[in-house]
Amino acid sequence: MKAPSNYYSYVVVGKNVVASDIEESCTVYKILPVDLRCLPKETAGDISFEDIHNLLSNGLEISWLPLFEHRRRSLFCYVALSSVETYRFVYRHVFGPNRYGNEYCFDIGAIVSVVLIAAKHIIGIILFFAFLLYRCRRRHLSRYDTIEDFLQANNSLMPIRYSYKEIKTMTKNFEEKLGEGGYGLVYKGKLRSGGAVAVKMLNKSKANGQEFINEVATIGRIHHVNVVRLVGFCVTASKHALVYDYMPNGSLDKLIFSNCQNGSPLSWKQVCEIAKGVARGIEYLHQGCDMQILHFDIKPHNVLLDENFVPKVSDFGLAKLYPMQKSIATLTAARGTLGYMAPELFYKKIGRVSDKADVYSYGMLLMEMAGRRRNGNGHVEHSSQIYFPSWIYDKFDRGEELEIGDHATEEEKSISRRLILIALWCTQMTPEDRPSMREVLEMLEGDLSGLKLPHRPLFYPPDSPISMQGSSNISSSDESTVRLCSSIALEIEQMDD
Repeated sequence: MKAPSNYYSYVVVGKNVVASDIEESCTVYKILPVDLRCLPKETAGDISFEDIHNLLSNGLEISWLPLFEHRRRSLFCYVALSSVETYRFVYRHVFGPNRYGNEYCFDIGAIVSVVLIAAKHIIGIILFFAFLLYRCRRRHLSRYDTIEDFLQANNSLMPIRYSYKEIKTMTKNFEEKLGEGGYGLVYKGKLRSGGAVAVKMLNKSKANGQEFINEVATIGRIHHVNVVRLVGFCVTASKHALVYDYMPNGSLDKLIFSNCQNGSPLSWKQVCEIAKGVARGIEYLHQGCDMQILHFDIKPHNVLLDENFVPKVSDFGLAKLYPMQKSIATLTAARGTLGYMAPELFYKKIGRVSDKADVYSYGMLLMEMAGRRRNGNGHVEHSSQIYFPSWIYDKFDRGEELEIGDHATEEEKSISRRLILIALWCTQMTPEDRPSMREVLEMLEGDLSGLKLPHRPLFYPPDSPISMQGSSNISSSDESTVRLCSSIALEIEQMDD
């Protein structure tokens, strides 16, 4: 180390040299590690400049700490720098002498870069999922706020509000499942007063809790013997439940479509009384409330029977409320179940949507009650019987009667004929040709001789179903119901041509 002229060179030896140990007039040219163990023993404690010069002239020495296990590959070893507090890991690839080189060392900067990049991606993923969770929670809270606003605005009309804890208590932690519908699971429960109830736990809403509001807004204001009673409800940010009176005999479809060897457990007289009860319930919805209520989903599954087989219209998830003076309903999408839907619900050229849509659904229900079978059934003896409404119309048009058993009485035959004739009137193509529910009740209770066969309804099924895309409020009970919906569209297209 050559210093500029007129300057002197000094060496400061020590492990813990700090800046204060250096004179202010001095300049540090170089800091080098040296191994003092290489000096002669006689110089210990009295090191001269010449000793350091001679030591450095021999070069720098790198010492290696012993490996943990010499015979294994891929071990780490330490590079020991005598006078500098630094340790580096060196990767051992081959057997033989320890070698030091860039290819065997981990670059600390590269490691830090990899760690930072990985951390950035991990943090990004965490933030992404946190954002999704936030959006989902905001949607739930928005739905909850919508329902809460409705409940506050209609507080005087509301039934009992239960907490979720009370719902779990009355159902014994959802122990007994009664069934499953389009909007959720139904469980049997018991009130503290001892009364049995059915608790419907609603699925996550597709429209800001609209089906929940529909149920509470409609059933909450109805008190009729033929409409299911809403006992109470539960609403939280994530749980929606409706509590109804329990119906021991279940839904009507389980009885009229029964596969019992002795036939349906319902007598013809019971069938007639059930038909009258359902008609009274629908007529009350249309004319008996301060608001006109259109159900839009009348079918056997939505008719419940109590212990005395008294029918109760249920499931108001698709219902709409209108002022009494407004006879025409405004809908943006078709709603209901294929096979029971009025044709004007999905084909505007037929006519305006009104309470006559429920009349059509009631007619299809009545047809199935009279035939004790689904309107579309591929498991019949003759192909002409596959679609029951068209088959029975042809039979009546020829002056024949429906065969209801070898031992049927005249009264039972009269009941069967009455139900089918009324059903044919209710399922006329245009809404104007159908009777109102009040007129239907008069037909059910009046003289059978006054009932005439109506015009042939346009309901012959074609070979292929139509597409019902774009509507989220439509369900299908079976393949035959799709045929019915298809038939209406086909006949209308022929009329337009």
